[in-house]
Amino acid sequence: MTLADELLRHRVVVVAGSGGVGKTTSSAALAMALAQRGRRVCVLTVDPAKRLASALGLDLAEGGAHVVEGPWSGEMTAVQLDAGRTFDGLLERYGGSPESLAAIRRNPIYRSLAGALGGTQEYMAVERVYELSSSGHYDVVVIDTPPTRNAVDLLDAPDRLLNFLTHGIVRALLAPTKVSLRAASLATAAATRTIGSVVGTDLVNDVVSFFQAFASLHQGFIDRARSVQELLASDTTAYILVTTPRTDALEETRWFKDQLTTRGLRTSGVLVNRVHPHFTDSDPEHLPLAGGVLGVHLDNLRELERAARRDRAAVSVLTGDDPDVLVAEIPWRADPLTDVDALADVASSYL
Repeated sequence: MTLADELLRHRVVVVAGSGGVGKTTSSAALAMALAQRGRRVCVLTVDPAKRLASALGLDLAEGGAHVVEGPWSGEMTAVQLDAGRTFDGLLERYGGSPESLAAIRRNPIYRSLAGALGGTQEYMAVERVYELSSSGHYDVVVIDTPPTRNAVDLLDAPDRLLNFLTHGIVRALLAPTKVSLRAASLATAAATRTIGSVVGTDLVNDVVSFFQAFASLHQGFIDRARSVQELLASDTTAYILVTTPRTDALEETRWFKDQLTTRGLRTSGVLVNRVHPHFTDSDPEHLPLAGGVLGVHLDNLRELERAARRDRAAVSVLTGDDPDVLVAEIPWRADPLTDVDALADVASSYL
């Protein structure tokens, strides 16, 4: 079974890896491999550098969906995350009455607090995955995550948002009131008075007013965050780690694999880029010695085969403790993968 075959039964594929290992092109190639198998696939990138757009030769405007044409029987769509638009969509979904929605938008705290409510970029990324996955338009959603340290923030984003929304002070601020600072409990009111003496009562009143207007959205945001949390933990979500045979990349991948394990999540597969291919079945140390041009070629073959074996030995350390993890190897190549045809070739040949 290939890595892409394993992913056919999943609704969401989370692709993670350290910077510089080819994670974005791997996400695109995995999406293409699934499209080649007849799936309707959406690949979502949260990378502000827009590497996915460069790899696909597209102009990916934030938030827009772009159909990628290629040699496959399924469909492939690419999306660049627009965190602000995603939050606005949540606001409209759970905004309650038009008056409540208008009050939130008028409040000067709205834009500055929007990022905090979303757990910054990371929560909006998993929210967008949930939205795309639940839309009915796609069989599989592939998400190209930030580098591994930030990808952990992405995994934890629903928990952070839930902790924020269920915090006692937030609940107190959401209590219905007629007078701004009396909205909170005595302890909260004392805290807001103290803050107000430093930053000004107007600012504190703006915050309290915002939360009063936010009350109609509160339960909807909690329910949605729990749904997103359940999706990330579901058996229908696969986690694919992208790495190279470099020691530092493998160490970073091993660290992220441990982070998944501690969260009760299983690594479904490992995609190893820039692997030296085998050119012979012979032990490189047993290759004959020769002089002249033949000797030069044999020396080159010997070094290449040594490199190929070192690469696989290094990767085996990562996957050895879990033999059920599927491994896909993408051979090292001199030319970068910068167009649809090259990526499609990788998808059909190695995934």
